[in-house]
Amino acid sequence: MGGVIPIEERWPRPAVMGVVNVTPDSFSDGGRFAAPADAIAHARRLVAEGAALVDVGGESTRPGAERVGAEEELRRVEPVLEGLAGLPLSIDTSKAAVARRALELGAELVNDVTALRGDPELAGVVAEHGAYVCLMHMQGEPRTMQSAPHYDDVAAEVFAFLEERVAFAVDAGIPEERICVDPGIGFGKTPDQNLELVRRLDSLAALGPPVLVGLSRKSTLARVVGEPGPVGTPAASLAAAVAAFERGAWMIRAHEVRETVEALAVAAAVERGGVEV
Repeated sequence: MGGVIPIEERWPRPAVMGVVNVTPDSFSDGGRFAAPADAIAHARRLVAEGAALVDVGGESTRPGAERVGAEEELRRVEPVLEGLAGLPLSIDTSKAAVARRALELGAELVNDVTALRGDPELAGVVAEHGAYVCLMHMQGEPRTMQSAPHYDDVAAEVFAFLEERVAFAVDAGIPEERICVDPGIGFGKTPDQNLELVRRLDSLAALGPPVLVGLSRKSTLARVVGEPGPVGTPAASLAAAVAAFERGAWMIRAHEVRETVEALAVAAAVERGGVEV
């Protein structure tokens, strides 16, 4: 399709997506950036540290989280997006009304944990605005997703689901070049299933659409290193980011942006066998 800039050209690999949660109940930062001024300052800092894209979210998707209405979600994200005009932004939402307003305010990518299943109008909004979209796998919904998740073959089932959702998005008018996929680490998976997905990530990367991976601070990493709490350490997050990159990940969603950018720069230099790009 003429005029479409492929997502991998818009944000070349390895890219880092910085996380800006403007929620009172995020699992990882506990509402630290719920105030718009704090969220805006944090987002600007992430861009300065090398984030290719800043992901602004107004509804928690932690395990057990309850849904919020579009009006409340907009109340949280709208002033932040307005304050970040001109920066590379994505909106973490599954609601068409929120996505539409975010795209009007300059967001370029819609990061949808429901893979266009949560709101029947969202695919049309993405297509209408010529936006990029990330389609993520989740078994169940945030409120229930960690209630005994089960798969016969987690990688095969997640990959098949994402293939089907990409086909759905294309049928809805979204160019394939504007689509990326996310296996949904921690979204309806056990720790072992999460690690198996990362181990077999190269198979997902071979399907076509670039792969975004969000491993930062996930509880699986805390389990691996024996941390008592539910949040993985920065060192564990960096190791996971490099492991995902080495298996074909294109973009890493991260909280510690500067450290992740530097770790991936080294991994990419090793991959190409030289310092210069």
